Amino acid sequence: MMDHVSIGVRDYAAARDFYDTVLAALGFAPLVVFNDYKVAGYGAPGAPAPCFWIGDSDHPETQGRGKPLGSGPGQHFCFRAPSRSAVDSFYGCALKKGAVDNGPPGLRPHYHPNYYAAFVIDPDGWRIEAVCHDPEEA
Repeated sequence: MMDHVSIGVRDYAAARDFYDTVLAALGFAPLVVFNDYKVAGYGAPGAPAPCFWIGDSDHPETQGRGKPLGSGPGQHFCFRAPSRSAVDSFYGCALKKGAVDNGPPGLRPHYHPNYYAAFVIDPDGWRIEAVCHDPEEA
């Protein structure tokens, strides 16, 4: 349904470092970068266009770090992971890069029996998730 999503970030260089690392754990990379404008678009290598963009902003609309859930606009962004181990890697990379835990890797059977996900809040306060819908790897 959607072609892409864009979010504002307070510190473009720090956000690039965060998302370059965290999204690489899921197999995504920066596909388009406009450093003069402080904008980067991420997607699967070989994809026709990025599906997730970050851009420098003085006023990113986030929940904000340290605020309780529900105190901000409520958006969250979920990235599809190729495996449960990729979800684990996403979570570990995110925490090492300054994200806050918002739900460790694990099954969420209330969504469906194989819904394996992890949730973090990025350094700007955006809620992000990685999910794998496949059964456990052999």
